[in-house]
Amino acid sequence: MYDYTDFDESFVRERVAQFSQQVERRLDGSLTEDEFKPLRLMNGLYLQLHAYMLRVAIPYGTLNPAKMRQLAYIGETWDKGYGHWTTRQNIQFNWPKLPDVPAMLQALADVGMHAIQTSGNCVRNVTADHFAGAAADEVADPRPYAELLRQWSTDHPEFQFLPRKFKIAITGAKADRAVIRAHDIGLQVVKNDQGGIGFRVLVGGGLGRTPLIGMVVRDFLPEADLLPYVEAVLSVYNILGRRDNKYKARIKITLHETGREEITRLVEERFAELRPLFGGADQALLEEIRAAFAPPAFRDAPTDAYEAFYKADPVFRAFADTNLARHRNEQYAIVTISVKAHGQTPGDATSDQMRLIADLAEQYGHGDIRISHEQNVILPHVHKSDLPVIHAALVKAGLGTANVGLASDIIACPGMDYCALATARSIPVAQEIALRMKELDLEHEIGPLKIKISGCINACGHHHVGHIGILGLDRAGVENYQITLGGSGAEDAAIGDKTGPGFAYDQVVPAVERILKAYLSHRKDAGEDFLQAYRRLGMEPFKAALYQTAEAQDAA
Repeated sequence: MYDYTDFDESFVRERVAQFSQQVERRLDGSLTEDEFKPLRLMNGLYLQLHAYMLRVAIPYGTLNPAKMRQLAYIGETWDKGYGHWTTRQNIQFNWPKLPDVPAMLQALADVGMHAIQTSGNCVRNVTADHFAGAAADEVADPRPYAELLRQWSTDHPEFQFLPRKFKIAITGAKADRAVIRAHDIGLQVVKNDQGGIGFRVLVGGGLGRTPLIGMVVRDFLPEADLLPYVEAVLSVYNILGRRDNKYKARIKITLHETGREEITRLVEERFAELRPLFGGADQALLEEIRAAFAPPAFRDAPTDAYEAFYKADPVFRAFADTNLARHRNEQYAIVTISVKAHGQTPGDATSDQMRLIADLAEQYGHGDIRISHEQNVILPHVHKSDLPVIHAALVKAGLGTANVGLASDIIACPGMDYCALATARSIPVAQEIALRMKELDLEHEIGPLKIKISGCINACGHHHVGHIGILGLDRAGVENYQITLGGSGAEDAAIGDKTGPGFAYDQVVPAVERILKAYLSHRKDAGEDFLQAYRRLGMEPFKAALYQTAEAQDAA
């Protein structure tokens, strides 16, 4: 992975020193909260319902064991012994005390990490496919491009005060594991007819109050044009984007109000102005960066023991069937570690669990760790012969749940348990759904299913693109949960359809259960997954099961 240069190191240390002084001034009363707020947000520090929250950047979701161990140390030293993985591939510490934040940032800097641009109206953490560099279906590893974008956008003088926050995601494969179509800019690495590497560029995706799927503005952008083109998009948005209403300030609204053709014309016009200014230094830097992402030295060893263990042990077989993905090297596998044990808070990992993952990555995974936007942890390079040992260690630590991609592998935002913006609880809903799935013992029969929950309209839980999406709202002081069906964040991206009236907190789990039982009764066969069935059948059979049953229960 990429290691900080002396320049990077100096930059981060200076920011820590600067913010430490600002914290001191806040503590002694020299700064009011209103004066301090923009300063703390520039350094990833939020004020939530009960405490401050520090959001730490994990660029394109990539970590090494040293970084993971430091996160574990921070969690147990200045927090409550855990951290929370987010849908932006970051980690959040939910309970820091303000006087301790400078020490936390210093500890991050010691391992080449920081919290810069994890908040504010700037380019946020650039996210990427969590299987990058390992996936069998990959055209090219997207992480070098993500790192190039990270370096270019960090403290970029023109883009520190955009109309609104700006999110970029990149994937190097046909399968979209980075939700690029729901980002301000989505990039997909592709090849043209001549075999040249470039990008399909999408602009204007996003969730929240006005969920939209991004529009393709370039089918093929040559690799060398990446930075000037992204800069052109941001330049146009910076001028046109609304600053009079934050709810209409995202580029998706700018694109909708201005029109795709006009936005594209303006971007291409600005690109023509910028392209001559890029004389090749960016491409030289890209080559240096690319060298840092060279594949590991893969072992060549038999996998017979793995095959025998797979046949002999049903618990391991269930884990392998759900939590392993195909690696580009047939002797290897990509291991997804579910941080979604039934009844636990989705995305929370204890410091002890973080240390175990670091140890496993160091001993068996070529020192490579990833965080997914689905709030799980990935060991992308594991030789199959090591999988039984890894599985045993994960089970012992409460990390061996075989549910990746199933009904209990739920994305959930912090909701009203933590977030000052939330209007309803998310975490307890996710926990209760997962426990009900375990009780029914149906999730393996149900098969692939994406349930996503948000505690407010900001959609940090990606509910709009869930196969089943759940949005918690406040209705006259009472939690009310709106359900959508048929969304997708993959290459077939779609915004889910509203089913109808919302449900009270204690009715959400029964509602989800009715939807799933309707699916099992209406699917063609076990090979037709939930999303396929919904797209074939439409809303009606699910709506009938959802509301007619509820009405019958009320009547009874």
